[in-house]
Amino acid sequence: MRGNIPKFPLDAKIARALGSAWWPGAWPTRITLLALLSGLMVGCDGVLNPAGPVGSAERVILLDSVAIMLAVVLPTILCTLAFAWWYRATNRRAAYAPQWAYSGRLELLVWSIPALVILFLGGIAWTGSHDLDPAKPLSRGDSLEVQVVALDWKWLFIYPEQHIASVNRFVAPVGTPVHFRLTSASVMNVFFVPQLGSEIYAMYGMATELNLQADRAGTFHGLAAQINGDGFADMTFDARAVSPREFSEWVGAAQGDGPVLDETAYRLLLRQSSKIEPYTYRAVAPHLFEAIASQKLPPGEGPLPSDEAPRVTQAGAPSAR
Repeated sequence: MRGNIPKFPLDAKIARALGSAWWPGAWPTRITLLALLSGLMVGCDGVLNPAGPVGSAERVILLDSVAIMLAVVLPTILCTLAFAWWYRATNRRAAYAPQWAYSGRLELLVWSIPALVILFLGGIAWTGSHDLDPAKPLSRGDSLEVQVVALDWKWLFIYPEQHIASVNRFVAPVGTPVHFRLTSASVMNVFFVPQLGSEIYAMYGMATELNLQADRAGTFHGLAAQINGDGFADMTFDARAVSPREFSEWVGAAQGDGPVLDETAYRLLLRQSSKIEPYTYRAVAPHLFEAIASQKLPPGEGPLPSDEAPRVTQAGAPSAR
């Protein structure tokens, strides 16, 4: 095998590293690295570290699905290793039956296990899809209404009851259900806050619904989960969960400062820009979201061919909040 190592220096180093990984002395290091990687995955600020009821329920579905699949994967791997060891060339006790053709018991075993796996996974998906319907309210009490517009390449959050708006920052009280209505002013996009759960599409000319809730205070990473042009990588936002008192203070501060989001301001905001620092609007024109979703206002440019696209700008914010 050593004579087959590639002549190129980089390939030779990779080949030696892969070969040396199988030495007994390398196993403790490999196990330690796997443990560290597993710890990082469990502790990361994502779907495995939920901050709300929807994210927690989705994590349970994910872990249950993995456990069900491991019930097949692990025995299969163990049986493969056991068969390879038992039917090795040096084992004279292994029976060789070249004329063997059929076993009813083996057929039943081979087909029943995958059928049970599909049944269990299908049951979890069926139950979860109804319990976690994005449009299903999380409680019978009052919820915070937030209207979301996906722009190029930024997010607009409108609070119709508070008559304010925010760019690239969403703020909500801890423990309060939030009812989102989402649309896009440009191409199709996906709204996603991994720690809160349930990503959902936002499309031009229609409005979708989503219900989420944060059970603990913090700032969570929100993103666009749909590739949509040059500024896609920077189309992120902050999702802040604060106490009711802090939310009231934030609303009061936003209402006392900043520009007004009317049709003229919206047309300026519609221009392509990226890496915008969060800022707020102290007032919003009535029914602005409905005008965007019903296509009464013009759409954004959307991604253009590289030879026609204008240079992406880093627009400044009228006032940071």
